[in-house]
Amino acid sequence: MKHICWNVRGLGNPRAIRRLRHLIKQHNPQFIFLMETKLSKQRMSKARRSCGFIYGIDVDAEGSRGGLCLAWKPSMDINLKSFSKWHIDVMVKEDSSQTEWRFTGFYGTPYSRDQKQVWELLKSLSQNGTGPWLVAGDFNEIMYSFEKKGEFRGIKDEWNFSEKHWQNASCLILDFREGNLLETNIREQLDRGVANDEWISLFPLGWVQHLPFSTSDHFPLVINTARVNPYSRHLRFYFEAW
Repeated sequence: MKHICWNVRGLGNPRAIRRLRHLIKQHNPQFIFLMETKLSKQRMSKARRSCGFIYGIDVDAEGSRGGLCLAWKPSMDINLKSFSKWHIDVMVKEDSSQTEWRFTGFYGTPYSRDQKQVWELLKSLSQNGTGPWLVAGDFNEIMYSFEKKGEFRGIKDEWNFSEKHWQNASCLILDFREGNLLETNIREQLDRGVANDEWISLFPLGWVQHLPFSTSDHFPLVINTARVNPYSRHLRFYFEAW
């Protein structure tokens, strides 16, 4: 099954809603995680219903900033664990599986004053339970300098992010280091999906891919939890470990 994560940068106008509907029609995701909706819970509920998603968890924007939404189709069984203005943490069961797995939609703060609090949140989430776990969303950080292309605007200290922050989230750091993070390069690699070994074992044919959708730093992520390879007669494609 396919799922989508996207920093939509606001859904307050008809054009943005049309873009979202087009993406949903093109990929038919079973759930979507949206960041920076910039809408109240009531307006976001109306917007997602207009896109065909009756079920959802909506988090209010703060004025013109933030706002999260996790919406899903009836074929999904979603149980909420926790949420904040920076995350939505749920347990997921797909109709084709008896095994639950954990999904955390994560929105890293773009403001330096809140960064310590956000990474402490991710650390606490990593200590809350075991099992197959996927974290995906807009981390608002780059991991390495090669994840940035184009005009130089100042690179954050590479060691500081990879060692200091991700050491706190120890269940995730190896996925960055060892290539379990499946991604492509964009101007700044802000959006990504990171899975632990148990999730990768549960979905050995699963993948995470960026869609070339806009000119911003935020490209939609498509997550595929495929269990059966429709092209089994061909060798499996492996992403290069950057």
